[in-house]
Amino acid sequence: MGNDARWPRILSRDWEKEMKQIYTGLLLAAALTLGACASHTAGISVSSLGETRVDNSSFARDIGVESVDARRVGDLVQGSALIVSKSSTDMRVQYKFTWYDASGYTIEDEATSWKSVKLHGKQQLQVAAVAPNAQAVKFDVYVRETFSN
Repeated sequence: MGNDARWPRILSRDWEKEMKQIYTGLLLAAALTLGACASHTAGISVSSLGETRVDNSSFARDIGVESVDARRVGDLVQGSALIVSKSSTDMRVQYKFTWYDASGYTIEDEATSWKSVKLHGKQQLQVAAVAPNAQAVKFDVYVRETFSN
């Protein structure tokens, strides 16, 4: 009977140890999953002011963004850019225009969706978008690789 009194305490310690291992494993799995997702969204951003930002250098070896330009269409700004494939193989990419007002605040960014296009080897594709309202004075065009899950 003396040994029976220790049984729940021993079981409790083993259970706590197992739960800590499971919890640690779940945290590690979550961290790896989130880390893997983050690398798939990096790409190239070019502003209408000519500033370029490269978040993924290996992607930038295969894709370039050139000839970024803006013009007025009525009271709205229309932006355009040339997406250039430097690769000899087909690639699927996504692009998105983000618009800014004179103070540098984004305009309706949540309403703008990514658009997917397929580029054949060495293909150049002009993409364009019109500002959502007359307050837009500048934009960024962002291009990233599309990964299928």
